[in-house]
Amino acid sequence: MNVTPTHLVATSRIRYRQNLALTLLVVTGVINYLDRATLAVANEFIRADLGLSLGEMGVLLSAFSWSYALCQLPVGALVDKIGPRWLLGAGLVIWSLAQAAGGLVSTFGWFVLARVVLGIGEAPQFPAAARVVSNWFPLRARGTPTGIYNSASPLGFALAPLCLSPLIAATSWHWAFFITGALGIVAAIVWVMLYRDPMREELTEAERAYLDEGQTSEDAPAAGFASWRALFRQRATWGMLLGFFGSVYLNWVFLTWLPGYLRTERQMDVAYVGVAATIPFLCGFLGALSAGWASDQITRRAKSVVSGRRTAVVLSMLGMVAFTIPAALVESNTAAIACISVVIFLANAASACSWSLVTAVAPRSRIASLGAIQNFGGFIGGALAPIFTGYIAQGWSFVPALLTGAGIAFLGAMSYQFLVVRPIPEQD
Repeated sequence: MNVTPTHLVATSRIRYRQNLALTLLVVTGVINYLDRATLAVANEFIRADLGLSLGEMGVLLSAFSWSYALCQLPVGALVDKIGPRWLLGAGLVIWSLAQAAGGLVSTFGWFVLARVVLGIGEAPQFPAAARVVSNWFPLRARGTPTGIYNSASPLGFALAPLCLSPLIAATSWHWAFFITGALGIVAAIVWVMLYRDPMREELTEAERAYLDEGQTSEDAPAAGFASWRALFRQRATWGMLLGFFGSVYLNWVFLTWLPGYLRTERQMDVAYVGVAATIPFLCGFLGALSAGWASDQITRRAKSVVSGRRTAVVLSMLGMVAFTIPAALVESNTAAIACISVVIFLANAASACSWSLVTAVAPRSRIASLGAIQNFGGFIGGALAPIFTGYIAQGWSFVPALLTGAGIAFLGAMSYQFLVVRPIPEQD
């Protein structure tokens, strides 16, 4: 006898595993973004101590993004094959050692190497998180947990100056790297000790029926290179890669240039810039949290899971575009900050909804793989955004730089809308 979806409910054991997994993902995600942001917070101290030029600091700031983006392609396949428990655990150890090494280096070259290794180690975080959510949550209920683990990104960015600036002032910039590196090692031990995949648990038939609700009953084939390569023959894959490129590009325009933009283009006082630059990232935290819930609500009313998840992404991205235009053009600094806050709120909402879309579009054996491919496209955009923005602002002003970001985000939204239309079938 078939059990209808309304009768499928999570048992106390399932809810415990769900809550534990989400808590661990948020903690590791916050540490992930604290480590990324340490260099930005300690920027002036490091440049003065190592005698770096602005150009060298630009290279140092971008080193992470390139290795992180390139590692997305293989790491997604590895998460699907090996599982998130060991891949994320290994990644935590690697990136934490690289982070701690950043506090020991004394030359530009070694610092670049440490940041490259940091990008390699952090690569499994979000593909593994997508796999964890698909493992422990049924198909139509993945938006909220995806929003929760994505909220670690803006939360980490918001906490970095609040936590690390006093530490640097009291000690030195070296200790910011040592302490955050040590936190990652502790988190790695806790993650490996506590997290388990459902296939390692002795679940009842009702519990497995709950987790499998909305999915086909066929066993997923073993993850292999042929099925990974077959993803690139699907237009949905390219739609998600190009779409996330546009979303992350515009987000990283503000992530990397917001303080400089406020000081240079809007002539804000330095003391005010610190407060003004924090507000949008707190809004981003709220955006990631609320987007997951909203995505679930839209999906429950949509004709299909894919169309519901896609609609949430596209609406969020179109909102980013709509509010970036007045952010670039209005004369009032207060109005500009308000518009930028909405943009970053929606950018984090779009990111959370994009990762939810992965779990709806990807074949069961390739959820982390498709998520990593999408993330690869996103962080190519993230790596290019600060470079293009800097050169456009240098040649003209920040206004065309922001409008360019809005145009790229609009094209990304259209990629999601017209290319991501149905689930990708399993490939034997």
